Formats: sequence, C-alpha cells, structure tokens
Amino acid sequence: MATRFSEYIVDRPQRLAMPIGIYAGLEITGATVRQAITNVDAQAKAALALHEALHTAVVLTGMDLSVEAETFGSQIRISDNEVPTVVNRLVKSPEEIRALPIPKVGSGRTPVYLEAARQLADIGRKQGIPVLGGMIGPFSLAGRLFGVSEALEISATDPQTLIALLEKVTPFLIDYARAFRQAGAAGVIMAEPAAGLLSPRGLGQFSALYVKRIVEAVQADEFSIVLHNCGARLVHLPKVLESGAAIYHFGAPMDLPAALKAVDGKVILGGNLDPTAVFYSGTPETVSAQAIALLDAARPYPKFFMSSGCDLPPGTPVANIRAFLDIVASYSN
Repeated sequence: MATRFSEYIVDRPQRLAMPIGIYAGLEITGATVRQAITNVDAQAKAALALHEALHTAVVLTGMDLSVEAETFGSQIRISDNEVPTVVNRLVKSPEEIRALPIPKVGSGRTPVYLEAARQLADIGRKQGIPVLGGMIGPFSLAGRLFGVSEALEISATDPQTLIALLEKVTPFLIDYARAFRQAGAAGVIMAEPAAGLLSPRGLGQFSALYVKRIVEAVQADEFSIVLHNCGARLVHLPKVLESGAAIYHFGAPMDLPAALKAVDGKVILGGNLDPTAVFYSGTPETVSAQAIALLDAARPYPKFFMSSGCDLPPGTPVANIRAFLDIVASYSN
C-alpha cells in the first residue's frame, strides 16, 4: 500500500539516500554506545547531530536488536563501544515458552527508544523530515529468546514449538510498533535478519506470516513498515514480499538489480552497500565508487532508495557517510 513515507521516497526530485544507523553521531556528541542505548537525550542528540551535520532526508532512532529480548527477560551485554548483545538463551523448552509472560511496552529500555522517537518527531515535523523508529522482527526476536541455531533447527523438527514462541512475541511487537506510531514516527524499520537463514518456505511460514500480522495491525497512511532483511537472497524475495510491508530494505546478499527487475516497480526496495566493508573500512573514494556502481545498476528503477545494507557500526567515519550522500545527490541532479 502507498503511505506518506513511501510517497516521500518516490516523489522526491532526487533519489533518497538513507544510511541506517546513528552511532556515527556519537563521534560528534562524544557520548558512548552505552549512553545512547540507555539515555533518551544521548540517543536523540546523536541522531540529531548526524542529521544536522549531513543534512539527511530521514532521521532515525537507534537500531538495537537487544531491546525487545531484554524486555522479555534476556540477559544483555552492554559496553561503551559496541552494540549490545543477548547473552544465553531465555527459553529452552515448550514448557518454558508456554510459561513465558508477554511484557508490556514501556518496560525495560523501550521507553528510551519511544521517547527518542517522540523528541525527534517533534523536531522533524517542523522541518518536514520523517522520523523512523527501529525494532526487531518476529522470527529474529524468537531466535534471540530461544537461540538462533536452535530456532532454525525446530523450524524443521518441531515447528509447533516455534509457532508457540512466535505467538508470544508477535502481540508484543504489534504493541511496540503502535507505540512508535503514537510517538509520532512516520514508521519503523523492522529488522528481521535471522529470517534470511531460513529456506524460502520457512521464511514464509515463520517470518512473513507474522510480519504480515504486524503490518495489518499498524501500517496506515501515516505509518510505514520498512521491512529490513540483511540475510535474504533473491530466492527469498517472493516470500518476503508476502508480508505486505510498504517498503523493503535488503543487505549485501540480495541481488538488488535482479530484485528490482523482479518487482517491476510494484514495491519500493532499498539497500544495500555493505556497512562494514564499504562504510566502516572504506575511504570516501571507495565509498563513492561503490555508490556509483549501485546507482548505475539501479538507474532504470525509480522505486529504489540508496542505503547501507544494515546498521552502520560504531566508529563509522562521518566522512564516509558524507561521501555517500554527496554522490547520491550529485548523481541525481
């Protein structure tokens, strides 16, 4: 379906450039990753600093795929310089899954991200700049609670147990997405990276089906689901599209030119320059060269936006992001 944010992408005179991630803004504000993921002001200031320094067309909250698992009760490892990670499995059996309570949005660190979205949305409305929140997808959250390799295994050997866990996490994710909408965000980037490890059939059964439930519950004219899958390949594309999201975002494994040809202008796709190899480890010159190559490949497809293939790591040079944005702007003119 068309949404305000999808129209914002398509109707722009220049192709949209939307690098994913705010951690590079910490290089400007001097805050740590720990502060950005636990303190509303630190997160909002990092996002705003990056926007003001680079004149980005979209403002993002932090992307942190441990928030939802922590809210369910998972142990999280937090450091000053690295994104947080989930430690150990929270549930290991059907009995533990059945007993797992569904937490309320507003517990854990969810208020940090929701309030950051609210603060940024207030500023964004004044500037005409959309703000997107960040959240995890259903299969990826199930994998963090049960273990990714274990979730992949039971998808084949014990699918009912996996379905039981997905039935636990999906209502929470619907409520979380609704809270971002109520905060004034124009949408959320829903990260579902673990689903790219499934077979296409498994992705349809254990990811797209549940993403579709979230989409049907929250997506509206004023609120878009941007479905991100940095593990999906071209063979997954038809099943990914079954989710019904307004916009799709892919990582380096996706053959984007082939994907764009396959969708034939029916949906908006974005991606997919490697966040580590291109943005973090590259130079402005190599970033520019990679961006030009992708722009050339995508030239025939107006429903495409340029982006990093996933969240930019902490320490990504701001100069590399600026080179990316400059090339997209100059190429579009």
